[in-house]
Amino acid sequence: MFADQFFRMSFTVSPVSLPMRTLIVLLVGCLLPAIVAAPMANGQDRQQERTRTRAFRAEAPGDAARPLVLQRASGAIVLDGRLDDAGWQQVEPLPMTMYAPTPGGRMTEQTEILITYDDAFLYVGGRLYDAEPDGIRANTLYRDRYSGDDTFAIILDTFNDNENALWFFTTPLGVRFDMAVSNDGESGGGSAFGGAVNDSWNTFWDVETRQTSEGWFVEMRIPYSSLGFQTVSDRVEMGLSTYRYIARKGERHIFPAIRPDWSLGFAKPSQAKTVVLQGVESALPLYVTPYVAGGAGRNTEFDGTRFRQPTNTDQDVGLDVKYNLTSNLTVDATINTDFAQVEADDQQVNLTRFSLFFPEKRQFFQERSALFNFQFGRTDRLFHSRNIGLSSGETVRILGGARMVGRVGTWDIGLMNMQTEAGAGLPAENFGVMRLRRRVLNTQSFAGSMFTSRLGDDGSWNVAYGLDGLLFLGNQQFLDVKWTQSFEEDVSADLFDQGLGLISVERRGNIGLAYDLTVMYAGAAYNPGIGFITRRDFTQLGFDTQYGWRPGEASPIRNYDGSIFGNVFLRNDDGSVESARLGHSWDVDFKSSASGRFSINMIQEDLTEQLELPEDTFVPAGRHTYVEAQTRYTMADGSLFRGEAEIEGGTFFDGTRVGVELSPTWNASRHLELQGSWSFTRLSFDDRDQSANVQLMGLRAQVGINRKISWNAFIQFNTDAEVADANVRFRYNFREGNDFWLVYNESLNADRDRFADIPTLPRSQNRTLLFKYTHTFTL
Repeated sequence: MFADQFFRMSFTVSPVSLPMRTLIVLLVGCLLPAIVAAPMANGQDRQQERTRTRAFRAEAPGDAARPLVLQRASGAIVLDGRLDDAGWQQVEPLPMTMYAPTPGGRMTEQTEILITYDDAFLYVGGRLYDAEPDGIRANTLYRDRYSGDDTFAIILDTFNDNENALWFFTTPLGVRFDMAVSNDGESGGGSAFGGAVNDSWNTFWDVETRQTSEGWFVEMRIPYSSLGFQTVSDRVEMGLSTYRYIARKGERHIFPAIRPDWSLGFAKPSQAKTVVLQGVESALPLYVTPYVAGGAGRNTEFDGTRFRQPTNTDQDVGLDVKYNLTSNLTVDATINTDFAQVEADDQQVNLTRFSLFFPEKRQFFQERSALFNFQFGRTDRLFHSRNIGLSSGETVRILGGARMVGRVGTWDIGLMNMQTEAGAGLPAENFGVMRLRRRVLNTQSFAGSMFTSRLGDDGSWNVAYGLDGLLFLGNQQFLDVKWTQSFEEDVSADLFDQGLGLISVERRGNIGLAYDLTVMYAGAAYNPGIGFITRRDFTQLGFDTQYGWRPGEASPIRNYDGSIFGNVFLRNDDGSVESARLGHSWDVDFKSSASGRFSINMIQEDLTEQLELPEDTFVPAGRHTYVEAQTRYTMADGSLFRGEAEIEGGTFFDGTRVGVELSPTWNASRHLELQGSWSFTRLSFDDRDQSANVQLMGLRAQVGINRKISWNAFIQFNTDAEVADANVRFRYNFREGNDFWLVYNESLNADRDRFADIPTLPRSQNRTLLFKYTHTFTL
């Protein structure tokens, strides 16, 4: 059915289509050399591969069969980056292996990583020797923003569930980074990091580093209260992996000896080493964080004849509370929630008929946020927390709320309830979420459910439920099944018309054969009140097959990856094609850490109504077939100057499109980093004598005076909106949990006469200056 529908659609002759046979020949021609060359390359390097393979383990996921019992510290440890305290003396370094650029190859520098613990903390130490200490990359003092530095990291699967982990890493300057890994490090359709890693997550921990003529040295101290774990018979089991990355060489040393067969293999929870801590209990501190905030600003108002810009002042207080009920169950509560310090979203240009997706950045929603993930494809999901307190870019005041996340027995549990006041055209609303999940059958199989509610004080309501299961079939193969259904006032439909379901079979990895086969169905009345969806009333059939291999130790290339992918969206009412895509991509990763990509796609869209585009251009309703190609190159990340360039072009509906994107980064010193972004898109529709030139420009300046004082200026200009936005944030981090923020926001009108029916716009559309001080008390 799928092949018949897809190719019948593809061979349809239209004035703007290219022959499908030509594209198929091109795709097969591109991929066939890869499939043929891979065994040849493997054969040429078989002996080298055998030698390197001895360095790697071949054990069950999670390595639960042979756990490593960590050694308790024999004395006190002072956090100073020296590793000369009594507590380190009896700790043996972990056996390290080269992960990249050559798996199992000879490490060019000596690396010693030690791990120990006491009653309150987990300690991680690193002696990272370097024969060329001047080559050590220490590029920035700005927290949570990686800048091509050398790094040292530990990844902890604290519940040993082979699915989620907490990622702590630092640089030679002692800059802290903390992130949360979900979905076993698989992006799930997002970007390379994308849905797999939440880099907005933060917690309490400390690190000290020291640089000498021998290299650099690290001590991390992580309190158990920041981890969350389960104690059974006075014994705690976690998954652990740790690494050292030498940026200028693109060289990564790792424990345990994980093969780089996945895009994020070094941080993949299912491949971590199971370690044991004995006789430890998490402290149960109560963190109370009051805040005081205030500021002034002005917004432009039009009274029908002229613009007014009244000045408004604001003063506010609020409170956040965090309490660990147990070592594996945490409660967060908030009153009069404020997010003034959150960085502005990156602007996007929409050239589709679908809503744009923006990720969540607000800290309150980050604690174990992966537990609330109930995702369909790239962006669609049953729950998206940006629906709470935000509406069409406007802030809606959050009066308060609470959430509880963690594990009770064998169940992962997540509960959330938030209350907003009326604003931005919405009534006062209450938002509720419940998520339950547990492991079944084996270490990588799960079953769960989710319930969401959105209740307005005007009588409006929307509720939804979801059921999901992930079954590990062996050999990195998984079966993913999801079903969700929504209900709301004044809507009456049958079971399937209000539902969305998915069945997917995938084999994960980037070496050898990998694939993803998906069937998804959505009803016309499906509408999750606090979720995100791009379309309704369709049946989707999709596939993605890829083959990757490593060419050998002598090659400058680390691995190749060729893929063919496609999908078709069929209307449920008549089975006609709404959208379809068939494409090929070719990825190359170099041992220097640079990478390149080429892709070509044939796309078909059947528009039922006119599609509005920038600068008064449009695409008429009808069926359109077009072909686009894209190439991208990313420079090695160990350079002080680095970046990415992308070029795309081809036909676009009944016209053409050409696009260029540049993203350079320059570390002028460890105190200053400049990041630029520029994208240019030209649309041409010669038959209608229409064209559009759209540009997005951005400049981000990051200044780190030291590890406590920093500021970030983010300026964006969108030629489609003719507005320039500035977001400038100053931060003084007295200590973890104690911060002073000063935030300046302004929007400037570039073309003040762009509307013919109203007077000239003011130069400044809006302007605000805000301050916020938070102070955390530990009780």
